[in-house]
Amino acid sequence: MTADPELGVRIRTGAFESNVHDAGRGAPVLLIHGSGPGVSAWANWRLVIPALAGRRRVIAPDMVGFGHTDRPAGQRYDMDAWVRQAIDLLDALDLGRVDLVGNSFGGALALALAIRHPQRVRRLVLMGSVGVPFPITPGLDAVWGYEPSLATMRRLLDIFAHDRALVNDDLARLRYEASIRPGFQASFAAMFPAPRQRWVDAMASAEADIRALPHETLVIHGREDQVIPLQNSLTLSRWIPNSQLHVFGHCGHWTQIEHNARFNRLVEDFLAEADDSERS
Repeated sequence: MTADPELGVRIRTGAFESNVHDAGRGAPVLLIHGSGPGVSAWANWRLVIPALAGRRRVIAPDMVGFGHTDRPAGQRYDMDAWVRQAIDLLDALDLGRVDLVGNSFGGALALALAIRHPQRVRRLVLMGSVGVPFPITPGLDAVWGYEPSLATMRRLLDIFAHDRALVNDDLARLRYEASIRPGFQASFAAMFPAPRQRWVDAMASAEADIRALPHETLVIHGREDQVIPLQNSLTLSRWIPNSQLHVFGHCGHWTQIEHNARFNRLVEDFLAEADDSERS
């Protein structure tokens, strides 16, 4: 039987075990996935992990409620729980400080982690990020309101990707089948019940806290993103003092997939600057 690529190693994080991909050697970087139905760290970062692992240690967990991480009975799904899981993971791996890359929901989590535990973060990358106030988009409302069916998954993939060449029946079937694995849809539905604007608001960090972030930060967005508005990244680039902004044209919400090679180079170059600074 072929091994399931979504399965990494099991690591104890507090009261449960997390499914974690751990690849490469060097300066550690923690990748935090988004919140689409059936998502996992591997599904989100499969084209990024091998590229970054050539020069650094890449750690990509399934956050609790997603993927193959345990789903304990009575588990709360909120920013406190996700930040705690991330810190527990770093402690379990004996990592004092990491670079942090967050996608969408993962961007909101990365922001919250950097604000609450600034000493654990070296550099920050926010891609199509939640974490600032905005009116929920029809695209995000559709994603969080997903009810499992192959037809619905096809429609969601059209929302996620600007490049329709990336959206085909095989991918839709894979993501649909992932979304109906035992426990997956139950935890997903429990996270974002309507009205869903409240979950956007709950993931937002305070403006003053974002403005106080000392970290060098790379903000990335797809110009045609229908899920998270480009305005979010414009706001983050204004609020974070040591930030730079890169907007990919002809790109939806899947920057790391639609412009994979350029995304990998951009992130690697940004993180390498910190490597060079520490060696000098």
